[in-house]
Amino acid sequence: MHFPPYKMQIRGQTLWLSPARCIYWEEMQVLIVSDLHFGKSGHFRKEGIGVPQKVFQADLHRLFSQIQFFKPISLVVAGDMFHSRSNREMELFLKWRNDISWLPIHLVRGNHDILEPNFYRNASIEVAEEVLKMGDFSFIHDFDPQVQQEPRQDFVFCGHLHPGIRIRGAARQSLLLPCFYFSESHAVLPAFSNFSGMYTVRPHKGDQVFALVENQVLKL
Repeated sequence: MHFPPYKMQIRGQTLWLSPARCIYWEEMQVLIVSDLHFGKSGHFRKEGIGVPQKVFQADLHRLFSQIQFFKPISLVVAGDMFHSRSNREMELFLKWRNDISWLPIHLVRGNHDILEPNFYRNASIEVAEEVLKMGDFSFIHDFDPQVQQEPRQDFVFCGHLHPGIRIRGAARQSLLLPCFYFSESHAVLPAFSNFSGMYTVRPHKGDQVFALVENQVLKL
């Protein structure tokens, strides 16, 4: 069973948190994702580790299904769209990209986005080096609010951390679940890639955490 996305308001804007690890910004008709790490399974195979290609294919299919569902007019990636140097999966990505060539893609460069400039041009991906601004929202890959000298006027969406929240049960049992993490100043998106680790977040008072479990978005 698939549950609907979770609706919330930030700065007077409507956001839909999807259990498929992305956010739809209704007013701007923008789909927001982070840390897709396309090519990661191919990178591991080149190193002799037999990660199946279906991992990559499943992530591509899930992204396409979200594009079909929300029907955005653009896609914003808050960094690490790709994982490493070019491999066979990049050729498959370009074929996939050709099928949705009508959709503008904006990428804030992450630390893993190290492909040659020609690749991004051939894929019609517009790359922002540090920050992408849209209205009152900014998109930054690795955002650390602790290093800000003055309070920001914008609200920041970022990735990089691969946030997870630990849910504890009886008999010392626990689960680490991917999550959306919202503070007053910024939101951290879960890694879109299912083939990624997680960093356990520890919410502060006033923060909001939305865990992703069995196709649901659960506010904790």
